Amino acid sequence: MTPDVTVTVIVHNDAARLPRAVASVRRQTHAGIEIIISDDHSTDDTPAVARRLAAEDPRIRCLRLPENSGGCSAPRNRALEIARAPYVMFLDSDDELPANAVALLLSAHREREVDFTMGAVRRIRVDNGRRSTWMPHLVAERRTVEGIAADPRLLFEHLSTSKMYARSFLDRHDLRFPEGIHYEDQLFSAQAYCLAKAFTIIPEPVYHWYIEPYAAAGSASISNQRHKLSNVRDRIHVQRLIDEFLAESGHESLREDKDYKFLKHDFRMYAGDLPYRDEEWLASFAETVTPYLDTLAPGAYARLPRPERVVLQLVRDGRLPEARQAARGLGHGVAPRQVTADPEGGGTYWGDRVPETVWARRELDVTDLELDARPFPSALFRHEITELTPGPGASLDLTIRTYDPGLRLPVGPQRAALLLTPGRRRLTLPFRLDPVRPGVFEGHVHLDLTAAPLPLHGFDGIRHPVLRIGQQGLAHTGILLAPPAFPALTTRVAHHRVTVGPEGRNPGRLQVRWEPQGVTAHLIRPVARRVARPRVRRAARLVASALK
Repeated sequence: MTPDVTVTVIVHNDAARLPRAVASVRRQTHAGIEIIISDDHSTDDTPAVARRLAAEDPRIRCLRLPENSGGCSAPRNRALEIARAPYVMFLDSDDELPANAVALLLSAHREREVDFTMGAVRRIRVDNGRRSTWMPHLVAERRTVEGIAADPRLLFEHLSTSKMYARSFLDRHDLRFPEGIHYEDQLFSAQAYCLAKAFTIIPEPVYHWYIEPYAAAGSASISNQRHKLSNVRDRIHVQRLIDEFLAESGHESLREDKDYKFLKHDFRMYAGDLPYRDEEWLASFAETVTPYLDTLAPGAYARLPRPERVVLQLVRDGRLPEARQAARGLGHGVAPRQVTADPEGGGTYWGDRVPETVWARRELDVTDLELDARPFPSALFRHEITELTPGPGASLDLTIRTYDPGLRLPVGPQRAALLLTPGRRRLTLPFRLDPVRPGVFEGHVHLDLTAAPLPLHGFDGIRHPVLRIGQQGLAHTGILLAPPAFPALTTRVAHHRVTVGPEGRNPGRLQVRWEPQGVTAHLIRPVARRVARPRVRRAARLVASALK
């Protein structure tokens, strides 16, 4: 009997997680499926695990490549050669399908003849279990799209695993995954979007994508290997291939949308890492990306938030230390240390100079940030720890410098406070910021971690201290940037191991981590979790009301 859908599970040296992935396919509510385990020449126990799984279920077939291809494309393409169903899906061995994924996507195909159907992707953090939806605004409602030109934003959703393809569509266009390159999904998906006459989107989750952002370098996914310059080159190479395809296939009108996607998604990921890269890496990065950035549509840059445009231009201009500094504020409302006004042109520019070229002036003009006019609670400041010294016991002495490029703070000393909240109660540490020069203040604060009020059941988590300043009854709270790298300090406080260190990612805030130890970890917190269960809380409320 011919199956309705072929689900290909690609795997390489992942014997431990392969059974979980395959089990998620076997649990599908639509049983008329074929499962192909396509092994990219694993050297661990994967082949034996695959054979065992095949022996347990006649719907499973095993395929083993004669040599390792080093990517996802070849194992998918080899599976397509033997797939028997009229519809195909793809699953990675470290992910899962929700139980009704096949049924939902197949039903959408049967309701209306389309080239592929797609649904929501649920991202699951391996380290903390948190769940979120990938690109939720694109899959918020059920709809059929008559060609990608009707909604070019979908270029952002470039995953091949969130879709069920009609085999006839793939064969009609000879559409296969490009072999020998990384980021193959981006090219394959761009081609599928452009070649499809129509495709249906459903809002239900059809894929569980497990994210392990802090995996060891050797086991990190390709997208989490951004520290490798080869990773940068691979991504640029794929972008050029997409550009060629758009031109050759008559979809040049999508170029600005595709360029915007690259700047907003692909480049943005590297930009967030810039504060943690050394000078040699930064120089090689700029040398790799700048020639490609020079080819992108001007309209794509204009659609970006100003802080992202600033980072891009500083990279293109070779002002790499400043690019690293600017990148620390992305997404967090952090001001530049310094701006320069142009008395002739009237603009206000990032840094200590007026840019030389017309294009650079356009990109580095921060007038639209309204540094001197925003409401005080949303004003832009920059708070940096310039010196951090261990004190007695579990304490630290911090020297903090505040930059106020919009000159929002009055002349003279300013009242400030460091806030830390490891629970529901807050530790507030008032201190004074003294003027250093116009727009720059500096102060000193003593942080005693034993004074931080912990819940009775302890606290297991991370907090980032923030800095609050006030003016005329209004308060402004901003993040506190730590030195990008300094030795972590560890101490014990009230049955907790407490570690103070740099965040090491994103803007690089000061980070404090509490880890319960001893009786708090093994007795108090387990009891508190049981008591906190909804059923127990409801019973407690009933008892309390009965005793009134």
